Amino acid sequence: MTTWVEDPSGGRERGARGIARAWVEVILRPRQFFRTGVAPGDQAPGLVFAIVVAVAYTIGLFTFSPERIPELAGGRTVSAFIALAAVALVVAPAVLHLTAALQTVVLIIAVRDRAGISETVQVIAYATAPCVLAGIPSPTLRLVCALYGSALLVLGLREVHGTTTGRALASAAVPATLLFGSAFGGLDAGEAVLRLAGMI
Repeated sequence: MTTWVEDPSGGRERGARGIARAWVEVILRPRQFFRTGVAPGDQAPGLVFAIVVAVAYTIGLFTFSPERIPELAGGRTVSAFIALAAVALVVAPAVLHLTAALQTVVLIIAVRDRAGISETVQVIAYATAPCVLAGIPSPTLRLVCALYGSALLVLGLREVHGTTTGRALASAAVPATLLFGSAFGGLDAGEAVLRLAGMI
């Protein structure tokens, strides 16, 4: 599930520079990125990217809302470190691949001629890019991050799997709700924004 192709067709750089470049490209030029930056069988860079996003999100939560740090062992600092390690080593990879498994099942039903599971994993991983900022305690910003991430997922599925916008949107609905709505807090943020606007 984490095959690292030495020379992917997308030609992505490895390391911190490669992650930063991928983040900028998927945020600013997502269509071009998904067309050229997703290579069959090259999941490892996408996995690392998703882990970095998840850790950045968690650091934001812990920094601005210290009460969110779980009480594990050795005080708040040690507990935060253990929690971040768990996010990086267990939670983020598990959520990514479970979401990809669900997305794959939906795609099998909705899209006849499609790319492989590896490409689906990468699309989901890179679609999380906006959520680097979702840990900041602003319901509006968190909602924007969740909506933009969902839009990136739809765009990525359309480009990588060669399907229509309608089919991509229908295919992404449930996975996007679970990932961006629940895991990254988009649903709660949306409710908070509506409440502030006096709409609920």
